[in-house]
Amino acid sequence: MTKLFKHYFLLVVRGMAMGAADVVPGVSGGTIAFISGIYEELINSLKSIGPKTVLIWKNQGLKAAWRSINGNFLLAVFGGVLISLFSLSKLIDVALHQYPILVWAFFWGLVVASVWHLVRQIKFENLTIWAWMAFGAFVALGISIAKPVALPAYWWVLMLGGAVAICAMILPGISGSFILLLLGLYPIFIDALATFNIVLLASFGAGCVIGLICFSRLLSWLLARYHYQTLALLTGFLIGSLNVIWPWKLVHEVRVDRHGDAIPVVQENVLPNVYAEVSGQASYLTEALILAFFGFALVLFIEFFYKKWSSATPNSH
Repeated sequence: MTKLFKHYFLLVVRGMAMGAADVVPGVSGGTIAFISGIYEELINSLKSIGPKTVLIWKNQGLKAAWRSINGNFLLAVFGGVLISLFSLSKLIDVALHQYPILVWAFFWGLVVASVWHLVRQIKFENLTIWAWMAFGAFVALGISIAKPVALPAYWWVLMLGGAVAICAMILPGISGSFILLLLGLYPIFIDALATFNIVLLASFGAGCVIGLICFSRLLSWLLARYHYQTLALLTGFLIGSLNVIWPWKLVHEVRVDRHGDAIPVVQENVLPNVYAEVSGQASYLTEALILAFFGFALVLFIEFFYKKWSSATPNSH
């Protein structure tokens, strides 16, 4: 009983870390899932949700249907995500406004360690696998430097936006909130939340559900058929995302949201000394290096901790 409690408690903690990451434009919850070793189980569990689940419920009962979708696992992970969105997200938002360089430095170290962690799991049997990793890096890099567009606030646009954003959220290295920002839908979505526009929110939610169920099936199939190629592609996404989370940025263009806050949309990565010279602000280089190292070490600790508990706890299925 104690081992089961520890197992699900750790799943909730991983979900909280995923939720906290998804709040940051540029960091993906999928990255955290990869680091903590639950990515493939998460994708396969999401893939199992579908019409077949309803048939199992009808013929074998709710308990069997719940087991078929790995319900306990999904409840623990997404319960953690929701806890984080309603609690830790406020802390992260304040930290990003008050100490952006330090927050980005921490995530930089975390993602670099994640790349190292993933590369060790890939067998580079031929040049094709290297090519997939390079392709993933270029795609993520292209997304990170793309200039935002402005799409109309129609319900079907929000539905498509939700489908795309949720797919990005479960891809390591690609942030769903950043995708919404690029599509020009981030302020529309925030405004819909603030005004509780039920039509737009329901459309966005429906898009998220459709995108999550469909895309998880594709990812599960790719991981089963082309395991190392898919891992290489996802690793490339992580490498490309390092451009987004570089701590020292000079802002060239901003967008003002409904609250009057300036949201950076066009930025340039610079060296710490250039940032200090041009912006006239401290670069916090020493503190940033310490936090980057801490983020790197944290991934190693999580990896060690996961291996220890995965061999000592029962399977969640």
